Amino acid sequence: MKQQAIVWLLLQLTFELSSCTHIHVIRGSTVELPCGPSGSFFDEADITWKFNGNDISHSAQSTGSTRVIKNGLYLSISPVTSASEGEYVCLAKANNVETIRRYNFTVEGAFCATVKATRGFDVALQCHFPPSTQVKANARWFKETGVGKRTQLNTADDLASGEKLELLYPEDHDQTIMLRGATPEDAGVYHCETAGGEGLSTIQLTVEEAKTPPPPSCKDGDEAWEPCLEDHRRTAETILQESLTEFAMKVYSHFRQTYPSENLLFSPISISGVLSHLLLAARNDTRRAIETAVCVPHDFHCVHFQMKQMRENMAESLQMASQIYYNTELNLGRVFMNQSYEYYGAEPSKLHQSSEKNTQMINSWVANKTRNKITHFVDSVSPSTQLILLNAVSFSGQWKVKFGEKPKKGRFTKLNGDLVPVPLLHHPKYMVKTMHSTDLRAQVAKFDLTGESSLYILLPFSRQEAGLRMVEERMTDSAVLEMVRQLKEVSPQVTEVTLPQIKLDGEPNMNILIKKLGLSSLFEGASLCGLDSEKNVVLDEARHKAFLALTEKGVEAGAVTSLSFSRSYPSFSALRPFVLLLWSERANVPLFIGRLTEP
Repeated sequence: MKQQAIVWLLLQLTFELSSCTHIHVIRGSTVELPCGPSGSFFDEADITWKFNGNDISHSAQSTGSTRVIKNGLYLSISPVTSASEGEYVCLAKANNVETIRRYNFTVEGAFCATVKATRGFDVALQCHFPPSTQVKANARWFKETGVGKRTQLNTADDLASGEKLELLYPEDHDQTIMLRGATPEDAGVYHCETAGGEGLSTIQLTVEEAKTPPPPSCKDGDEAWEPCLEDHRRTAETILQESLTEFAMKVYSHFRQTYPSENLLFSPISISGVLSHLLLAARNDTRRAIETAVCVPHDFHCVHFQMKQMRENMAESLQMASQIYYNTELNLGRVFMNQSYEYYGAEPSKLHQSSEKNTQMINSWVANKTRNKITHFVDSVSPSTQLILLNAVSFSGQWKVKFGEKPKKGRFTKLNGDLVPVPLLHHPKYMVKTMHSTDLRAQVAKFDLTGESSLYILLPFSRQEAGLRMVEERMTDSAVLEMVRQLKEVSPQVTEVTLPQIKLDGEPNMNILIKKLGLSSLFEGASLCGLDSEKNVVLDEARHKAFLALTEKGVEAGAVTSLSFSRSYPSFSALRPFVLLLWSERANVPLFIGRLTEP
Protein backbone atom coordinates (compact mmCIF):
# COMPACT_ATOMS: atom_id res chain seq x y z
CA MET A 1 0.00 0.00 0.00
CA LYS A 2 1.38 3.24 -0.99
CA GLN A 3 1.89 5.79 1.66
CA GLN A 4 0.08 8.93 0.90
CA ALA A 5 1.77 12.22 1.65
CA ILE A 6 -0.44 15.18 2.31
CA VAL A 7 1.08 18.63 2.02
CA TRP A 8 -0.82 21.67 3.23
CA LEU A 9 0.00 24.68 1.18
CA LEU A 10 -0.75 27.76 3.25
CA LEU A 11 -1.44 30.49 0.76
CA GLN A 12 -1.94 34.09 1.80
CA LEU A 13 -3.91 35.92 -0.83
CA THR A 14 -3.47 39.69 -1.06
CA PHE A 15 -5.88 41.85 -3.00
CA GLU A 16 -5.24 45.54 -3.62
CA LEU A 17 -8.62 47.00 -4.46
CA SER A 18 -7.14 50.01 -6.18
CA SER A 19 -3.67 51.23 -6.86
CA CYS A 20 -4.78 54.64 -5.60
CA THR A 21 -7.94 56.64 -5.29
CA HIS A 22 -7.27 60.35 -5.72
CA ILE A 23 -9.53 62.60 -3.66
CA HIS A 24 -9.69 66.39 -3.66
CA VAL A 25 -11.42 67.77 -0.56
CA ILE A 26 -12.30 71.21 0.75
CA ARG A 27 -10.59 72.51 3.86
CA GLY A 28 -13.01 72.58 6.81
CA SER A 29 -15.21 69.79 5.46
CA THR A 30 -15.90 66.33 6.93
CA VAL A 31 -14.87 63.19 5.05
CA GLU A 32 -15.38 59.48 5.78
CA LEU A 33 -13.14 57.05 3.88
CA PRO A 34 -14.48 53.49 3.55
CA CYS A 35 -12.10 50.57 3.89
CA GLY A 36 -14.51 48.34 2.03
CA PRO A 37 -18.18 47.35 1.76
CA SER A 38 -19.96 45.96 4.78
CA GLY A 39 -20.02 42.15 4.58
CA SER A 40 -18.78 38.93 6.08
CA PHE A 41 -15.14 39.53 5.18
CA PHE A 42 -14.84 43.12 6.42
CA ASP A 43 -17.11 42.56 9.41
CA GLU A 44 -14.70 39.88 10.71
CA ALA A 45 -11.45 41.40 9.48
CA ASP A 46 -8.68 42.93 11.54
CA ILE A 47 -8.49 46.45 10.10
CA THR A 48 -5.65 48.92 10.49
CA TRP A 49 -5.26 52.40 9.00
CA LYS A 50 -2.06 54.24 8.21
CA PHE A 51 -1.48 57.88 7.40
CA ASN A 52 1.75 58.63 5.54
CA GLY A 53 3.13 55.33 6.82
CA ASN A 54 2.20 55.81 10.47
CA ASP A 55 -0.47 53.77 12.26
CA ILE A 56 -3.68 55.54 13.21
CA SER A 57 -4.89 54.51 16.64
CA HIS A 58 -8.42 53.23 17.06
CA SER A 59 -8.80 55.09 20.35
CA ALA A 60 -6.93 58.37 20.04
CA GLN A 61 -7.33 61.20 17.59
CA SER A 62 -4.44 62.07 15.33
CA THR A 63 -3.44 65.17 13.42
CA GLY A 64 -6.38 66.80 11.70
CA SER A 65 -8.97 65.20 14.04
CA THR A 66 -8.65 61.85 12.25
CA ARG A 67 -10.26 58.84 13.94
CA VAL A 68 -11.28 55.29 13.15
CA ILE A 69 -15.01 54.63 13.40
CA LYS A 70 -17.47 51.76 12.90
CA ASN A 71 -14.98 49.07 13.98
CA GLY A 72 -12.43 50.30 11.48
CA LEU A 73 -14.70 50.15 8.45
CA TYR A 74 -14.39 53.92 8.06
CA LEU A 75 -11.88 56.64 8.75
CA SER A 76 -13.40 59.99 9.71
CA ILE A 77 -11.54 63.25 9.14
CA SER A 78 -13.28 66.25 10.66
CA PRO A 79 -12.47 68.99 10.05
CA VAL A 80 -10.16 68.62 7.07
CA THR A 81 -7.06 70.82 7.44
CA SER A 82 -3.83 71.26 5.53
CA ALA A 83 -2.31 68.67 7.87
CA SER A 84 -4.81 66.12 6.53
CA GLU A 85 -3.08 66.01 3.13
CA GLY A 86 -1.23 62.82 2.22
CA GLU A 87 -1.74 59.07 1.72
CA TYR A 88 -4.22 57.00 3.71
CA VAL A 89 -3.97 53.19 3.57
CA CYS A 90 -6.48 50.69 4.93
CA LEU A 91 -5.25 47.11 5.50
CA ALA A 92 -7.89 44.46 6.28
CA LYS A 93 -6.86 40.86 7.21
CA ALA A 94 -9.19 37.87 7.59
CA ASN A 95 -8.82 34.14 6.79
CA ASN A 96 -5.30 34.63 5.46
CA VAL A 97 -6.58 37.19 2.96
CA GLU A 98 -5.46 40.81 2.91
CA THR A 99 -7.10 43.71 1.15
CA ILE A 100 -5.47 47.08 0.75
CA ARG A 101 -7.15 50.33 -0.19
CA ARG A 102 -5.19 53.55 -0.74
CA TYR A 103 -6.36 57.13 -0.83
CA ASN A 104 -4.26 60.01 -2.08
CA PHE A 105 -5.69 63.02 -0.28
CA THR A 106 -5.36 66.58 -1.65
CA VAL A 107 -6.75 69.43 0.42
CA GLU A 108 -8.11 72.35 -1.54
CA GLY A 109 -8.91 75.81 -0.21
CA ALA A 110 -12.34 76.79 1.05
CA PHE A 111 -13.04 78.27 -2.37
CA CYS A 112 -12.29 76.45 -5.61
CA ALA A 113 -13.14 77.85 -8.99
CA THR A 114 -12.33 77.85 -12.65
CA VAL A 115 -12.05 81.36 -14.03
CA LYS A 116 -12.04 82.26 -17.72
CA ALA A 117 -10.48 85.57 -18.67
CA THR A 118 -10.21 87.39 -21.96
CA ARG A 119 -6.79 88.38 -23.16
CA GLY A 120 -5.97 92.00 -22.38
CA PHE A 121 -8.71 92.37 -19.75
CA ASP A 122 -8.43 92.55 -15.97
CA VAL A 123 -9.54 89.55 -13.95
CA ALA A 124 -10.29 89.19 -10.22
CA LEU A 125 -9.01 86.11 -8.38
CA GLN A 126 -11.09 85.66 -5.24
CA CYS A 127 -9.93 84.71 -1.77
CA HIS A 128 -11.60 85.24 1.62
CA PHE A 129 -10.71 84.66 5.24
CA PRO A 130 -13.52 82.95 7.18
CA PRO A 131 -15.81 85.63 8.73
CA SER A 132 -15.11 84.37 12.25
CA THR A 133 -11.34 84.88 11.99
CA GLN A 134 -9.40 88.01 12.84
CA VAL A 135 -7.25 89.33 10.01
CA LYS A 136 -3.73 89.78 11.38
CA ALA A 137 -1.81 89.60 8.10
CA ASN A 138 -2.62 89.60 4.40
CA ALA A 139 -2.94 86.25 2.65
CA ARG A 140 -0.14 84.95 0.42
CA TRP A 141 -0.72 84.15 -3.25
CA PHE A 142 1.15 81.48 -5.22
CA LYS A 143 1.15 80.30 -8.81
CA GLU A 144 2.03 76.74 -9.83
CA THR A 145 5.06 76.69 -12.13
CA GLY A 146 5.46 72.92 -12.57
CA VAL A 147 4.82 69.59 -10.91
CA GLY A 148 5.25 70.22 -7.21
CA LYS A 149 6.63 73.70 -7.86
CA ARG A 150 5.15 77.11 -7.31
CA THR A 151 6.16 80.74 -7.02
CA GLN A 152 4.95 83.25 -4.46
CA LEU A 153 3.43 86.32 -6.10
CA ASN A 154 4.14 89.89 -5.17
CA THR A 155 0.72 91.53 -5.03
CA ALA A 156 2.25 94.93 -5.76
CA ASP A 157 4.32 94.00 -8.80
CA ASP A 158 4.69 90.44 -10.11
CA LEU A 159 8.18 90.57 -11.55
CA ALA A 160 7.99 86.99 -12.86
CA SER A 161 5.20 87.68 -15.33
CA GLY A 162 5.61 91.40 -15.73
CA GLU A 163 1.94 91.91 -14.93
CA LYS A 164 0.55 94.25 -12.35
CA LEU A 165 -1.15 92.49 -9.45
CA GLU A 166 -3.15 94.47 -6.93
CA LEU A 167 -4.47 93.31 -3.58
CA LEU A 168 -7.81 95.10 -3.62
CA TYR A 169 -8.55 95.19 0.10
CA PRO A 170 -5.41 95.02 2.29
CA GLU A 171 -5.91 93.77 5.85
CA ASP A 172 -9.51 92.84 5.02
CA HIS A 173 -11.38 89.53 5.12
CA ASP A 174 -11.60 89.83 1.34
CA GLN A 175 -8.13 89.04 -0.05
CA THR A 176 -9.09 89.17 -3.72
CA ILE A 177 -6.35 90.22 -6.14
CA MET A 178 -6.79 91.92 -9.50
CA LEU A 179 -4.64 90.67 -12.39
CA ARG A 180 -4.25 93.48 -14.90
CA GLY A 181 -4.26 92.80 -18.62
CA ALA A 182 -4.38 89.00 -18.62
CA THR A 183 -2.16 87.15 -21.13
CA PRO A 184 -1.92 83.45 -22.05
CA GLU A 185 1.21 83.24 -19.88
CA ASP A 186 -0.92 84.09 -16.85
CA ALA A 187 -3.04 80.94 -17.27
CA GLY A 188 -2.52 78.30 -14.61
CA VAL A 189 -3.36 77.36 -11.05
CA TYR A 190 -3.29 79.99 -8.30
CA HIS A 191 -3.38 79.32 -4.56
CA CYS A 192 -4.29 81.71 -1.76
CA GLU A 193 -3.12 80.80 1.76
CA THR A 194 -2.93 82.27 5.23
CA ALA A 195 0.47 83.29 6.57
CA GLY A 196 0.43 79.97 8.45
CA GLY A 197 -0.05 77.94 5.27
CA GLU A 198 -3.77 77.19 5.55
CA GLY A 199 -5.37 77.02 2.11
CA LEU A 200 -8.08 79.59 1.41
CA SER A 201 -8.72 79.26 -2.30
CA THR A 202 -7.52 77.48 -5.42
CA ILE A 203 -8.26 78.96 -8.83
CA GLN A 204 -7.69 77.49 -12.27
CA LEU A 205 -7.28 80.44 -14.64
CA THR A 206 -7.65 80.13 -18.40
CA VAL A 207 -7.07 83.03 -20.77
CA GLU A 208 -8.89 83.16 -24.09
CA GLU A 209 -8.30 85.34 -27.12
CA ALA A 210 -10.48 88.42 -27.24
CA LYS A 211 -13.29 88.70 -29.69
CA THR A 212 -13.27 91.91 -31.67
CA PRO A 213 -15.50 94.29 -29.72
CA PRO A 214 -17.44 97.11 -31.33
CA PRO A 215 -15.63 100.43 -31.09
CA PRO A 216 -16.57 102.47 -28.02
CA SER A 217 -19.21 105.03 -28.79
CA CYS A 218 -20.91 107.84 -26.94
CA LYS A 219 -23.41 108.54 -29.70
CA ASP A 220 -26.22 108.29 -27.15
CA GLY A 221 -24.28 110.24 -24.56
CA ASP A 222 -26.68 113.17 -24.51
CA GLU A 223 -29.88 111.16 -24.52
CA ALA A 224 -32.33 111.79 -21.68
CA TRP A 225 -33.14 109.19 -19.04
CA GLU A 226 -36.24 107.22 -19.94
CA PRO A 227 -39.47 108.65 -18.47
CA CYS A 228 -41.22 107.02 -15.52
CA LEU A 229 -44.56 106.03 -16.99
CA GLU A 230 -47.75 106.59 -15.01
CA ASP A 231 -48.55 102.87 -14.86
CA HIS A 232 -45.14 102.12 -13.33
CA ARG A 233 -45.41 104.74 -10.59
CA ARG A 234 -47.81 102.59 -8.56
CA THR A 235 -45.13 100.04 -7.77
CA ALA A 236 -42.09 102.33 -8.00
CA GLU A 237 -42.24 103.45 -4.37
CA THR A 238 -42.21 99.89 -3.01
CA ILE A 239 -39.42 98.85 -5.37
CA LEU A 240 -37.21 101.74 -4.28
CA GLN A 241 -37.94 101.15 -0.57
CA GLU A 242 -36.88 97.51 -0.86
CA SER A 243 -33.86 98.43 -2.97
CA LEU A 244 -32.61 101.06 -0.53
CA THR A 245 -32.96 98.73 2.45
CA GLU A 246 -31.14 95.95 0.60
CA PHE A 247 -28.40 98.40 -0.38
CA ALA A 248 -28.10 99.66 3.22
CA MET A 249 -27.65 96.16 4.63
CA LYS A 250 -25.17 95.26 1.90
CA VAL A 251 -23.06 98.33 2.67
CA TYR A 252 -23.25 97.63 6.42
CA SER A 253 -22.06 94.08 5.78
CA HIS A 254 -19.04 95.39 3.87
CA PHE A 255 -18.20 98.03 6.46
CA ARG A 256 -18.53 95.73 9.48
CA GLN A 257 -16.01 93.36 7.94
CA THR A 258 -13.58 96.21 7.24
CA TYR A 259 -14.13 97.69 10.72
CA PRO A 260 -14.91 94.65 12.91
CA SER A 261 -14.91 96.21 16.40
CA GLU A 262 -14.70 100.01 16.34
CA ASN A 263 -17.45 102.60 16.18
CA LEU A 264 -19.15 102.77 12.80
CA LEU A 265 -21.55 105.23 11.20
CA PHE A 266 -22.71 105.95 7.66
CA SER A 267 -25.75 107.22 5.78
CA PRO A 268 -26.97 104.73 3.15
CA ILE A 269 -29.43 107.30 1.82
CA SER A 270 -26.55 109.69 1.05
CA ILE A 271 -24.32 107.05 -0.56
CA SER A 272 -27.15 105.68 -2.70
CA GLY A 273 -28.15 109.25 -3.54
CA VAL A 274 -24.80 110.12 -5.09
CA LEU A 275 -24.59 106.80 -6.96
CA SER A 276 -28.12 107.21 -8.30
CA HIS A 277 -27.20 110.71 -9.45
CA LEU A 278 -24.16 109.29 -11.28
CA LEU A 279 -26.48 106.73 -12.89
CA LEU A 280 -27.96 109.56 -14.97
CA ALA A 281 -24.65 109.77 -16.84
CA ALA A 282 -23.93 106.04 -17.12
CA ARG A 283 -24.34 103.99 -20.27
CA ASN A 284 -24.04 100.32 -21.30
CA ASP A 285 -22.18 98.05 -18.81
CA THR A 286 -21.52 100.93 -16.42
CA ARG A 287 -25.24 101.62 -16.13
CA ARG A 288 -25.95 97.96 -15.37
CA ALA A 289 -23.10 97.85 -12.83
CA ILE A 290 -24.41 100.88 -10.92
CA GLU A 291 -27.95 99.52 -11.00
CA THR A 292 -26.66 96.28 -9.49
CA ALA A 293 -24.61 98.18 -6.91
CA VAL A 294 -27.59 100.20 -5.64
CA CYS A 295 -29.85 97.13 -5.82
CA VAL A 296 -32.41 98.49 -8.27
CA PRO A 297 -33.78 96.35 -11.11
CA HIS A 298 -32.09 96.84 -14.46
CA ASP A 299 -33.84 99.47 -16.57
CA PHE A 300 -35.91 100.62 -13.58
CA HIS A 301 -36.83 103.87 -15.29
CA CYS A 302 -38.52 105.34 -12.20
CA VAL A 303 -35.43 105.40 -9.97
CA HIS A 304 -34.75 109.15 -10.38
CA PHE A 305 -38.38 110.19 -10.26
CA GLN A 306 -38.88 108.17 -7.11
CA MET A 307 -35.69 109.50 -5.47
CA LYS A 308 -37.10 113.00 -5.99
CA GLN A 309 -40.47 111.99 -4.51
CA MET A 310 -38.82 110.42 -1.50
CA ARG A 311 -36.64 113.48 -0.90
CA GLU A 312 -39.70 115.72 -0.94
CA ASN A 313 -41.71 113.41 1.33
CA MET A 314 -38.99 113.37 4.00
CA ALA A 315 -38.30 117.12 3.90
CA GLU A 316 -39.86 117.72 7.33
CA SER A 317 -37.04 115.89 9.11
CA LEU A 318 -34.38 115.13 6.48
CA GLN A 319 -32.94 117.66 4.09
CA MET A 320 -31.06 116.16 1.15
CA ALA A 321 -29.07 118.25 -1.31
CA SER A 322 -26.94 117.42 -4.36
CA GLN A 323 -24.35 119.52 -6.14
CA ILE A 324 -22.07 119.34 -9.16
CA TYR A 325 -18.75 121.16 -9.44
CA TYR A 326 -17.01 120.86 -12.80
CA ASN A 327 -13.90 122.01 -14.61
CA THR A 328 -14.48 124.32 -17.55
CA GLU A 329 -12.39 121.93 -19.67
CA LEU A 330 -15.21 119.40 -19.32
CA ASN A 331 -17.97 119.69 -21.89
CA LEU A 332 -20.66 118.75 -19.39
CA GLY A 333 -23.65 117.14 -21.11
CA ARG A 334 -26.67 119.43 -21.46
CA VAL A 335 -29.20 116.65 -20.74
CA PHE A 336 -27.24 115.50 -17.67
CA MET A 337 -27.27 119.05 -16.31
CA ASN A 338 -30.98 119.49 -16.93
CA GLN A 339 -31.99 116.17 -15.39
CA SER A 340 -29.62 116.67 -12.46
CA TYR A 341 -31.57 119.77 -11.60
CA GLU A 342 -34.95 118.15 -12.34
CA TYR A 343 -34.46 115.07 -10.17
CA TYR A 344 -31.73 116.01 -7.66
CA GLY A 345 -31.99 119.80 -7.47
CA ALA A 346 -28.32 120.16 -8.45
CA GLU A 347 -27.24 123.30 -10.32
CA PRO A 348 -23.75 122.79 -11.80
CA SER A 349 -21.11 125.28 -10.65
CA LYS A 350 -17.69 125.85 -12.16
CA LEU A 351 -14.54 125.04 -10.24
CA HIS A 352 -12.02 127.83 -9.66
CA GLN A 353 -8.47 127.82 -10.91
CA SER A 354 -7.28 127.92 -7.30
CA SER A 355 -7.23 124.69 -5.28
CA GLU A 356 -7.57 126.74 -2.09
CA LYS A 357 -10.74 128.46 -3.34
CA ASN A 358 -12.23 125.13 -4.43
CA THR A 359 -11.53 123.59 -1.04
CA GLN A 360 -13.16 126.49 0.74
CA MET A 361 -16.14 126.46 -1.64
CA ILE A 362 -16.84 122.74 -1.11
CA ASN A 363 -16.42 122.85 2.66
CA SER A 364 -18.74 125.88 2.85
CA TRP A 365 -21.39 124.07 0.80
CA VAL A 366 -21.12 120.97 3.01
CA ALA A 367 -21.35 123.04 6.22
CA ASN A 368 -24.40 124.87 4.90
CA LYS A 369 -26.26 121.74 3.76
CA THR A 370 -25.50 119.77 6.94
CA ARG A 371 -26.40 122.71 9.19
CA ASN A 372 -22.80 122.88 10.41
CA LYS A 373 -22.84 119.27 11.60
CA ILE A 374 -19.93 118.68 9.21
CA THR A 375 -17.80 121.77 8.66
CA HIS A 376 -14.65 120.21 7.21
CA PHE A 377 -14.99 117.62 4.47
CA VAL A 378 -11.97 117.93 2.16
CA ASP A 379 -8.41 119.05 2.82
CA SER A 380 -7.67 120.00 -0.77
CA VAL A 381 -8.95 119.73 -4.34
CA SER A 382 -6.54 118.52 -7.01
CA PRO A 383 -6.00 120.88 -9.96
CA SER A 384 -6.68 117.92 -12.29
CA THR A 385 -10.19 117.39 -10.91
CA GLN A 386 -12.76 117.45 -13.70
CA LEU A 387 -15.97 116.82 -11.77
CA ILE A 388 -17.17 116.49 -8.18
CA LEU A 389 -20.58 115.04 -7.33
CA LEU A 390 -21.79 115.80 -3.81
CA ASN A 391 -24.73 114.58 -1.75
CA ALA A 392 -25.40 115.95 1.73
CA VAL A 393 -28.13 115.05 4.21
CA SER A 394 -29.08 116.72 7.47
CA PHE A 395 -31.48 115.17 9.98
CA SER A 396 -33.12 116.67 13.05
CA GLY A 397 -35.75 114.83 15.07
CA GLN A 398 -37.07 115.57 18.56
CA TRP A 399 -38.03 112.86 21.05
CA LYS A 400 -41.82 112.53 21.14
CA VAL A 401 -41.45 111.43 24.76
CA LYS A 402 -38.95 113.75 26.41
CA PHE A 403 -36.10 112.62 28.63
CA GLY A 404 -35.35 114.36 31.90
CA GLU A 405 -33.00 117.31 31.59
CA LYS A 406 -31.34 116.70 34.97
CA PRO A 407 -27.82 115.43 34.22
CA LYS A 408 -27.08 111.84 35.19
CA LYS A 409 -23.92 109.78 34.92
CA GLY A 410 -23.47 106.09 34.26
CA ARG A 411 -20.94 103.57 33.01
CA PHE A 412 -20.76 102.01 29.56
CA THR A 413 -19.27 98.51 29.28
CA LYS A 414 -16.92 98.17 26.30
CA LEU A 415 -16.31 94.96 24.34
CA ASN A 416 -13.19 94.20 26.42
CA GLY A 417 -15.12 94.62 29.68
CA ASP A 418 -13.68 98.02 30.58
CA LEU A 419 -16.10 100.54 32.11
CA VAL A 420 -16.11 104.15 30.93
CA PRO A 421 -18.19 106.99 32.41
CA VAL A 422 -20.89 108.47 30.14
CA PRO A 423 -23.61 111.11 30.50
CA LEU A 424 -27.04 109.49 30.39
CA LEU A 425 -30.49 109.96 28.96
CA HIS A 426 -32.76 108.44 31.59
CA HIS A 427 -36.49 108.16 32.15
CA PRO A 428 -38.05 105.87 34.79
CA LYS A 429 -41.40 105.59 32.99
CA TYR A 430 -40.78 106.03 29.28
CA MET A 431 -43.50 104.93 26.87
CA VAL A 432 -41.62 102.87 24.30
CA LYS A 433 -42.12 99.87 22.04
CA THR A 434 -39.78 96.95 22.73
CA MET A 435 -39.52 93.37 21.57
CA HIS A 436 -37.18 90.38 21.72
CA SER A 437 -36.25 89.46 18.15
CA THR A 438 -35.21 85.82 18.00
CA ASP A 439 -34.33 86.27 14.32
CA LEU A 440 -31.89 89.09 15.08
CA ARG A 441 -30.90 87.72 18.51
CA ALA A 442 -31.43 91.16 20.04
CA GLN A 443 -33.67 93.18 22.30
CA VAL A 444 -35.03 95.98 20.14
CA ALA A 445 -36.45 99.33 21.23
CA LYS A 446 -38.17 101.83 18.96
CA PHE A 447 -38.03 105.49 19.95
CA ASP A 448 -40.49 107.76 18.12
CA LEU A 449 -39.16 111.04 16.74
CA THR A 450 -40.87 114.02 15.15
CA GLY A 451 -41.12 114.11 11.38
CA GLU A 452 -42.39 110.52 11.15
CA SER A 453 -39.00 109.04 11.98
CA SER A 454 -37.77 106.56 14.55
CA LEU A 455 -34.58 105.45 16.23
CA TYR A 456 -34.19 101.67 16.55
CA ILE A 457 -31.62 100.34 19.00
CA LEU A 458 -30.63 96.67 18.73
CA LEU A 459 -29.12 95.39 21.97
CA PRO A 460 -27.58 91.91 21.59
CA PHE A 461 -28.85 89.15 23.87
CA SER A 462 -25.28 88.21 24.74
CA ARG A 463 -22.88 90.65 26.38
CA GLN A 464 -19.95 88.95 24.69
CA GLU A 465 -18.42 90.25 21.46
CA ALA A 466 -19.79 87.17 19.69
CA GLY A 467 -23.30 88.39 20.52
CA LEU A 468 -22.75 91.63 18.63
CA ARG A 469 -21.29 89.70 15.69
CA MET A 470 -24.34 87.42 15.59
CA VAL A 471 -26.74 90.37 15.46
CA GLU A 472 -24.77 91.93 12.60
CA GLU A 473 -24.61 88.71 10.63
CA ARG A 474 -28.40 88.34 10.88
CA MET A 475 -29.13 91.92 9.76
CA THR A 476 -30.37 91.16 6.28
CA ASP A 477 -32.77 93.51 4.52
CA SER A 478 -35.67 91.06 4.98
CA ALA A 479 -34.91 90.62 8.70
CA VAL A 480 -34.75 94.37 9.29
CA LEU A 481 -37.95 95.06 7.37
CA GLU A 482 -39.68 92.30 9.35
CA MET A 483 -38.42 93.87 12.60
CA VAL A 484 -39.87 97.24 11.56
CA ARG A 485 -43.17 95.60 10.61
CA GLN A 486 -43.46 93.67 13.89
CA LEU A 487 -42.78 96.72 16.04
CA LYS A 488 -45.62 98.59 14.31
CA GLU A 489 -47.99 96.02 15.82
CA VAL A 490 -46.51 96.29 19.34
CA SER A 491 -48.15 98.60 21.88
CA PRO A 492 -45.92 101.01 23.84
CA GLN A 493 -45.43 100.16 27.49
CA VAL A 494 -43.99 101.94 30.49
CA THR A 495 -40.30 101.14 30.56
CA GLU A 496 -37.30 102.44 32.45
CA VAL A 497 -34.98 103.62 29.68
CA THR A 498 -31.29 104.40 29.94
CA LEU A 499 -29.33 105.54 26.91
CA PRO A 500 -25.86 107.04 26.64
CA GLN A 501 -25.61 110.59 25.36
CA ILE A 502 -23.28 110.17 22.42
CA LYS A 503 -21.70 111.98 19.53
CA LEU A 504 -20.88 109.40 16.90
CA ASP A 505 -19.00 110.15 13.71
CA GLY A 506 -17.64 108.02 10.92
CA GLU A 507 -15.51 108.36 7.82
CA PRO A 508 -15.35 104.86 6.31
CA ASN A 509 -13.17 104.07 3.32
CA MET A 510 -15.37 104.71 0.31
CA ASN A 511 -12.75 103.73 -2.28
CA ILE A 512 -12.78 100.16 -0.96
CA LEU A 513 -16.58 100.17 -0.78
CA ILE A 514 -16.89 101.27 -4.41
CA LYS A 515 -14.75 98.30 -5.44
CA LYS A 516 -16.70 95.88 -3.23
CA LEU A 517 -19.92 97.09 -4.83
CA GLY A 518 -18.56 95.89 -8.18
CA LEU A 519 -17.72 99.37 -9.50
CA SER A 520 -13.95 99.07 -9.94
CA SER A 521 -14.41 100.16 -13.56
CA LEU A 522 -15.18 103.69 -12.33
CA PHE A 523 -11.52 103.99 -11.37
CA GLU A 524 -10.30 102.63 -14.69
CA GLY A 525 -12.49 104.06 -17.44
CA ALA A 526 -16.24 103.59 -17.34
CA SER A 527 -18.94 104.51 -19.82
CA LEU A 528 -20.04 107.85 -18.37
CA CYS A 529 -20.98 109.44 -21.67
CA GLY A 530 -23.60 111.65 -20.07
CA LEU A 531 -20.85 113.67 -18.40
CA ASP A 532 -18.91 114.34 -21.58
CA SER A 533 -19.51 112.62 -24.91
CA GLU A 534 -15.95 113.27 -26.08
CA LYS A 535 -13.70 112.80 -23.04
CA ASN A 536 -13.30 109.85 -20.71
CA VAL A 537 -13.37 110.64 -17.00
CA VAL A 538 -12.36 108.24 -14.25
CA LEU A 539 -13.13 108.23 -10.56
CA ASP A 540 -10.20 109.63 -8.61
CA GLU A 541 -11.60 109.53 -5.08
CA ALA A 542 -14.77 108.74 -3.18
CA ARG A 543 -15.46 110.16 0.28
CA HIS A 544 -18.15 109.82 2.93
CA LYS A 545 -18.49 111.45 6.32
CA ALA A 546 -21.32 111.07 8.83
CA PHE A 547 -22.27 112.49 12.24
CA LEU A 548 -24.98 111.51 14.73
CA ALA A 549 -25.75 112.71 18.25
CA LEU A 550 -28.19 111.51 20.91
CA THR A 551 -29.06 114.46 23.17
CA GLU A 552 -31.75 115.26 25.71
CA LYS A 553 -33.68 117.00 22.92
CA GLY A 554 -33.52 114.33 20.24
CA VAL A 555 -31.36 113.00 17.40
CA GLU A 556 -29.15 115.22 15.25
CA ALA A 557 -27.38 113.72 12.25
CA GLY A 558 -25.64 114.73 9.08
CA ALA A 559 -23.71 113.10 6.28
CA VAL A 560 -22.03 113.99 3.03
CA THR A 561 -20.84 111.77 0.19
CA SER A 562 -18.71 112.77 -2.76
CA LEU A 563 -17.47 111.19 -5.93
CA SER A 564 -14.50 113.01 -7.32
CA PHE A 565 -13.58 111.94 -10.82
CA SER A 566 -10.08 111.88 -11.02
CA ARG A 567 -36.38 98.59 37.02
CA SER A 568 -40.23 97.27 38.62
CA TYR A 569 -40.99 98.36 35.19
CA PRO A 570 -39.41 96.64 32.21
CA SER A 571 -36.06 98.25 31.51
CA PHE A 572 -34.02 98.97 28.43
CA SER A 573 -30.45 99.94 29.23
CA ALA A 574 -28.13 100.46 26.27
CA LEU A 575 -24.94 100.81 28.31
CA ARG A 576 -23.01 98.27 26.27
CA PRO A 577 -22.27 97.91 22.54
CA PHE A 578 -25.31 98.13 20.27
CA VAL A 579 -26.43 98.75 16.69
CA LEU A 580 -28.64 101.70 15.82
CA LEU A 581 -30.82 102.50 12.84
CA LEU A 582 -32.28 105.92 12.16
CA TRP A 583 -35.37 105.15 10.12
CA SER A 584 -37.84 107.19 8.09
CA GLU A 585 -41.29 105.80 8.83
CA ARG A 586 -42.76 107.94 6.07
CA ALA A 587 -40.43 106.63 3.36
CA ASN A 588 -39.86 103.26 5.11
CA VAL A 589 -36.10 103.36 4.47
CA PRO A 590 -32.99 103.56 6.68
CA LEU A 591 -31.33 106.98 6.85
CA PHE A 592 -28.34 106.25 9.10
CA ILE A 593 -26.86 103.00 10.42
CA GLY A 594 -24.26 102.78 13.14
CA ARG A 595 -22.55 100.69 15.74
CA LEU A 596 -21.44 101.99 19.15
CA THR A 597 -18.67 100.06 20.86
CA GLU A 598 -16.90 102.94 22.60
CA PRO A 599 -18.69 106.17 23.55
